[in-house]
Amino acid sequence: MSSDKAPNIQKSSKQDTFEHPDFYGMDALLTEEHLMIRSAVRDFVKREISPYIESWAENAYFPYDIVKKFGEIGAFGPQLPEKYGCGGLDYIAYGLIMQEIERGDSGMRSTASVQGSLVMYPIYKFGSEEQRMKYLPKLASGEWLGCFGLTEPDHGSNPSGMTTNFKDMGDHYLLNGAKMWISNAPHADVAVVWAKNEEGRIHGLIVERGMEGFSTPETHGKWSLRASATGELVFDNVKVPKENLLPGKSGLGAPMMCLDSARYGIAWGAIGAAMDCYESARRYTLEREQFDKPIASFQLQQKKLAEMLTEITKAQLLNFRLGQLFNEGKATTPQISMAKRNAVEVALNIAREARQMHGGMGITGEYPMMRHMANLESVVTYEGTHDIHLLILGADITGIPAFK
Repeated sequence: MSSDKAPNIQKSSKQDTFEHPDFYGMDALLTEEHLMIRSAVRDFVKREISPYIESWAENAYFPYDIVKKFGEIGAFGPQLPEKYGCGGLDYIAYGLIMQEIERGDSGMRSTASVQGSLVMYPIYKFGSEEQRMKYLPKLASGEWLGCFGLTEPDHGSNPSGMTTNFKDMGDHYLLNGAKMWISNAPHADVAVVWAKNEEGRIHGLIVERGMEGFSTPETHGKWSLRASATGELVFDNVKVPKENLLPGKSGLGAPMMCLDSARYGIAWGAIGAAMDCYESARRYTLEREQFDKPIASFQLQQKKLAEMLTEITKAQLLNFRLGQLFNEGKATTPQISMAKRNAVEVALNIAREARQMHGGMGITGEYPMMRHMANLESVVTYEGTHDIHLLILGADITGIPAFK
């Protein structure tokens, strides 16, 4: 774990008074437990993220102490069993947690969803009981931070072309290659890495910080997800113990199952960002006066707010139904692609429109839209680009995969 010295972080004096839009009374579909969890995470975001996030983003600073705090509120792997120190919650509760955290910031949600869906989920789903007991409690509590190594410098939308590989050396595996655009990498204690064996079959390996030849250089110069730590994973003849191979599943389908879980969380999270921008625009137009009256009284502003609320409501309904399908074990990859693609598109459009509605003030850190806009430019790209998700849907509709 790297320990960067904190820059001069300024606490905002602006109070976070967010209340989410619920035009179709969807709260009535939630259980008491769902409402309690959402309220607790919302309070956490208002207390621990909102007052600092603009300063963190401006300084490109990842607040490592947030990891332990996320663990304390159960934000890591909340949908996994209590036996391993997790929440044992359903997928709607998981979605609500991601929604609330991304309402605070996409980079903060990335930290949580990578840990829960891309590190803890594969260890739980494909790992041995020994691996589960060794890693999951420490990851759930935030004692350890994890990352997920799939994307490579030359293989993004085509992960099957990966060149990272490992060889069987008798008493251990020898891992070589590199991964990039890896959230949490600079601080990660463990990495779930996907690599090809000598037959070209993809397997998951748990790589631990401190293994000789394993390094995690940080990615600098980002204009997006600036409060999130991003880096590379470099493997130079890394000796990985044989017991660190995930035994439960091999092939590209294994990391794709992890991405399905993470994309589900993104669908909820992106709508959290959209809600934040909508709510900021609604309040601003009621307070800002031009021509002796609030700009909310003008038809164009009302049109924009009505369209934003409509898209948020549609996405809420889509996400909720997808959560039900997840709970029933029936959610399909194309259904998840539709929700992820839709939510991020809705959020980006609302962030841009809300920015304009704030006029010149919209480009300042006084309001959240520019930060959300920049963050969402990463969210629309990672874990399946906007266009790839359209093609996943297209292949499902026609039976013809257009990306091969």
